[in-house]
Amino acid sequence: MSAPASRALRRCVCNTQSGSSYLRPAAALAQQRTSRRWQSSGVAAPTNPKIASIVDQISQLTLLETADLVSTLKTRLNIPDIPMGGFMAAGPGGAAPAAAAPAEEEEAAPAAAEKTLFNLKLEKFDAGSKPKVIKEIKAMLGLSLVDSKKFVESVPKMMKEGVPKEEAEKIVATLKALGAVAVME
Repeated sequence: MSAPASRALRRCVCNTQSGSSYLRPAAALAQQRTSRRWQSSGVAAPTNPKIASIVDQISQLTLLETADLVSTLKTRLNIPDIPMGGFMAAGPGGAAPAAAAPAEEEEAAPAAAEKTLFNLKLEKFDAGSKPKVIKEIKAMLGLSLVDSKKFVESVPKMMKEGVPKEEAEKIVATLKALGAVAVME
């Protein structure tokens, strides 16, 4: 039996077993794919019908519509933009500090209230404690051993941005115990 004939036979058998005709409506195919997706991932379908309808509506949005939805939700719910990445890499020349200066001036005005989020910067370290500092940076930032070694060797360097005060103080104390100097900005 040839390959096309074999495929046609399998389709007929599958369609007769499922009880549907050979040509299915698009909605039935989409429902079958959705149910298979839920069955394969092991994630249970939402039990609340309101949430299920919202999920169905969101899944039909285009990429641009989804981006608009996210930005609208951020503004309506007052969700701040969180910077991505664990540390800031310095750019060549002086372009990065020049671009960051206007943002710092805008943030300086509301700084009259007590500051709750801090940027952590690794300033320096003792030469004898370098391996310990590298291991701690590797664990803290989730870098590879090579990347954490390069990071430590290029001090002073920004480690983390937007860290809560308690966590920042804990990290500074940990690095101080290892023989490094970190500052909260």
